[in-house]
Amino acid sequence: MPVNLKGRSFLTLKDFSREEILFLLDLSAKLKADKYTGIYGRNLEHKNIALIFEKPSTRTRCAFVVAASDEGAHADYLGKSDIQFGKKESVADTAKVLGRMFDGIQFRGFRHETVEALAEHSGVPVWNGLTDKYHPTQVLADFLTVREQLGRLKGIRFVYVGDGRNNMANSLMIGAAKLGMDFRIVAPESLFPESELVAYARAQAAESGGSITLRSDVETGVRDADVIYTDVWVSMGEEDRFAERIALLKDYQVNAAMMKQTGNDECIFLHCLPAFHDRNTEVGESVYREFGLEAMEVSDEVFLSSRSKVWDEAENRVHTIKAVMVATLGR
Repeated sequence: MPVNLKGRSFLTLKDFSREEILFLLDLSAKLKADKYTGIYGRNLEHKNIALIFEKPSTRTRCAFVVAASDEGAHADYLGKSDIQFGKKESVADTAKVLGRMFDGIQFRGFRHETVEALAEHSGVPVWNGLTDKYHPTQVLADFLTVREQLGRLKGIRFVYVGDGRNNMANSLMIGAAKLGMDFRIVAPESLFPESELVAYARAQAAESGGSITLRSDVETGVRDADVIYTDVWVSMGEEDRFAERIALLKDYQVNAAMMKQTGNDECIFLHCLPAFHDRNTEVGESVYREFGLEAMEVSDEVFLSSRSKVWDEAENRVHTIKAVMVATLGR
């Protein structure tokens, strides 16, 4: 059956079927190939897109701007000082105004309920650039990268290591379950994802031929992995929790020893970025001075190795975000 996503919002992968996710990945690959050969479809010509950022981001902002520009749209950035949800105007009222002016809205912020309200009241497609619960546009880029590097998605042994209850772990688990992967979260038990979401993912995996496993033991959890994925230990808005998270996660750093434990020389490394892999940032240097760590969630040795595909992954944000906008908003 042909896939038609026109007018749909993109808030979480829970709302999309396996066929629809694969359609977006196929469209991403086509639009990427077109750009490489100098073909621009102008599918979003004369469209105006609002980019709402409660949380700042290098990759998400740049990816939406470049993707919109490539397809002929104009993107307008609205930072946290431009939009004051619940202070001077409700989310619903803001959504109704923006929906009269813009053809599509991207939201990156804290509460998932905010992006849901934007979608409910704006009357135009709304795309989730990150909330506290989900980060679906990042997952599309991750999966496109895996397919480019390893040739398939179904049956891939995909291991997420670290904070297993954050928005990346949630979204990767949902997507992997729908696409039939052997998906594992390797984390301390206190950082396992919510049981209700795990039950949902396992039900999806049962239909797709995949599996969902939660483990606290690193050695057994990463064995035979095709992909090792990690994220920062402390998310934006949790900056007071470095000591707690480092104590919990120091044994879950992705390093050369962990990559060796996979037993798979072809295993690749992914990270949604930014990554604290050295001391060349204010945060990295501060953590070194206080805790003595040269790196946090991933060692420099792994991050800069040939098995690291983080730069391909970052670039693919443009192509997958473009696919989402074209599929839901294009003419």
